[in-house]
Amino acid sequence: MKKGSFAVLTALAFVLVVGVARASAQASFKVPFAIKAAGKNLAAGEYAVSKTADGGLVLRQEATGKETPLAVTERISAPAPPPAAPQLVFDEVGDFAPSYTEYITVYVLSEVWLPGEDGFRVHLTKGAHKTRTVAGEPVKK
Repeated sequence: MKKGSFAVLTALAFVLVVGVARASAQASFKVPFAIKAAGKNLAAGEYAVSKTADGGLVLRQEATGKETPLAVTERISAPAPPPAAPQLVFDEVGDFAPSYTEYITVYVLSEVWLPGEDGFRVHLTKGAHKTRTVAGEPVKK
């Protein structure tokens, strides 16, 4: 009986610790343009970014609930002073698609900045490009 109770309490403590850690590293964003993240084309809308237990990131599209894991290529040291709000940084690149007759702008998610964290690089664009930043709000639970 004691072993069973201990196992239940240990599991509950683990869930609470993971939940608190996850809640402290979440942010929500309103992205006003279509984006590309982790090789997927996503519509404009509301998104949430959260840190996973293994240190990775997940981008969640609020309208559909669809989650896209983001591969972190490197951690970026926070500048001085660090960003005041959570941020998504997009590389603004051009593309000829879908008919090769029209030049369109593609916004590729390149960096994620969460409250109290160094940055996460999720894509590196080589060559000339502009950046566009979308500020977010920390998620409070």
